[in-house]
Amino acid sequence: MSSSSAASREFDLEPADNARLASLCGPLDANLRLVETRLGVEIRRRGHAFRIKGARAAATESVLRDLFAQTKHQQLTAEQVHLCLVEHANERGGNGAGNGNGQSGAVIALAPAGHDAEQEAEGAAAGRRGTVRARGAHQREYLANIQHHDLSFGIGPAGTGKTYLAVACAVEALLSERVRRIVLVRPAVEAGERLGFLPGDMAQKVDPYLRPMYDALYEMMGFERVARFIERNAIEVAPLAFMRGRSLNESFIILDEAQNTTIEQMKMFLTRIGFGARAVVTGDLTQTDLPSGRMSGLQHAQLILRGVQGVAFTFFDAGDVVRHPLVQRIVQAYESHEMAREP
Repeated sequence: MSSSSAASREFDLEPADNARLASLCGPLDANLRLVETRLGVEIRRRGHAFRIKGARAAATESVLRDLFAQTKHQQLTAEQVHLCLVEHANERGGNGAGNGNGQSGAVIALAPAGHDAEQEAEGAAAGRRGTVRARGAHQREYLANIQHHDLSFGIGPAGTGKTYLAVACAVEALLSERVRRIVLVRPAVEAGERLGFLPGDMAQKVDPYLRPMYDALYEMMGFERVARFIERNAIEVAPLAFMRGRSLNESFIILDEAQNTTIEQMKMFLTRIGFGARAVVTGDLTQTDLPSGRMSGLQHAQLILRGVQGVAFTFFDAGDVVRHPLVQRIVQAYESHEMAREP
């Protein structure tokens, strides 16, 4: 049952399951208060009956219905509420308002081992546990580009899911045997510190640069399974300098933090792509650690590869940030500052 006026909505969430309603509302209605704050509305509840007042009452109803659908399979957290709000905000600014049933975004399914990858819909990838949802039009475009192009670029601020989604697609491709191995690459830029002064051998020196990619793999596949794949050389994580002279066939290759590559390094990496391979390059041009005055290889590639057949670009902005809401506001503040500095 649902009724509405210009600035209010009344509806019931069914079935009237107290456990699911408690998950939706959160401790002391914390989830509802978060939705109220972010959307500028007032939410009143009696049992499974909800009344919303405010200019964005219709959007709030859509968010609550989506969140309630998610409670069927999981306990809601503040992070999931935030991600749902981000997705609905991007839907309004992207390709429509979603369908209100929790299926408005593409899903990367992280299923148990042995899952039949052929049952996955387009925009999905098989892995270990849970699901990763594409939040908004830019992430859906990014997944489609990865699936349909041999070389894809994801460019935008931190926290927009560029690397995480690319690793999920790589895991799905490996488990479904579309590629024989995953190669994860990052440039080991010194960023004000000299590697020679760090303790340990070369592997220990570069390990901190590669740790974020290990973390994504562990989350998707589990520590022991990742260790087995690394031992069999089906997963390789290496600094960019180790790629010279190689030809990578039947591989899913990801170059992360590509804003820290030089023009020569980017060209070297792109010419490593072999037959049956797929490559994804991610980076944030506002966070380069290259010496002042030196052009980033990512920026240069963006200029010369636009329009090249088989190459796709996805550009993210502050509205796509899926981390803590403060991160989104920080990114927006930096973007506004940079725009104000431009002549």
